[in-house]
Amino acid sequence: MRPDAARDRNIQPARFEGPGARWRMPVAARPRFIQLETVTKCNAKCPFCPQNEIVRDPARMPEATWKKIVDDTRGWGVTYRPFLTNEPFVDNRMPQIVRYIKENDPTARVEFNTNGELLTEKLGAELLDAGVDIMRFSIDGFSRETYEPSRVGIDFDRVMSRVQRFLEMWDAGGHRDRVFTEVRMIEVPENAHEVTAYREFWGPRCSEVVITSLYQWPWTGQKPEDVVLKPCLKILDEMFFYTNGKATICCWDVHEKAVIGDVTTQSVQEIWEGYAARCLRALLDDGRRDLIHLCSRCNAYQDFDFGKFAVGSD
Repeated sequence: MRPDAARDRNIQPARFEGPGARWRMPVAARPRFIQLETVTKCNAKCPFCPQNEIVRDPARMPEATWKKIVDDTRGWGVTYRPFLTNEPFVDNRMPQIVRYIKENDPTARVEFNTNGELLTEKLGAELLDAGVDIMRFSIDGFSRETYEPSRVGIDFDRVMSRVQRFLEMWDAGGHRDRVFTEVRMIEVPENAHEVTAYREFWGPRCSEVVITSLYQWPWTGQKPEDVVLKPCLKILDEMFFYTNGKATICCWDVHEKAVIGDVTTQSVQEIWEGYAARCLRALLDDGRRDLIHLCSRCNAYQDFDFGKFAVGSD
């Protein structure tokens, strides 16, 4: 979730509030965004991403698991993201998964974030037909020279060709008003000179172009003194599930450091309202990231102003 997104959401006051908390974060009554790690693999080996450190069984989420997550949350108005720290289209079940999510649930939305290399014309057509709502393409450069060093293992020309072909089908098929498309680039010194050309090229071809900053996963070099003693936005209305059915509080939790439940033995709502989730939210409401193993090496949202959520700020 982007830091500014929370300001625009109609989220009700927190139900889970720790005693003596310094902030009262507006936790939703149930999740509105659910990410599912349907596979653990990616077709890239990006140097800034810890994805290739994942050692988790099973490598592919069983059908019964992802269907249970969807069935537990039908009618909730959830946006489902069938990926976590992986490339979604490594999983060839995606059209089937999208169709199942959208089946008999007009409130459900499906969003993908992809590097685009595996998005063939056939797969693109199937996804559009299945009812995908949001397609985000991560293309971190406007030339082979700037792109391939950061997206190791991916062919720049194939990405450009396949993303453009999908956007042509999206446009020609009359999907502009129904399907949101985004092309985004992480700006770093090596590609900063390409930002203007990037915007000019992709702008007319998609719904929105986004230039963003490189973020840092927890436990990727931060020292204890780097931890930000503030609340977190990721725990407000998002849930994240691994292939094994376990849920974590954060999409950056690559190594299962903050597991809060298991959907193979609990319902999604039970996990959301469970003891583990409430304890972690209470600590975060008090800004005590240092007491949570995962969060104790996290500096996310260090520049975000949480002032309006401070206790006594009403």
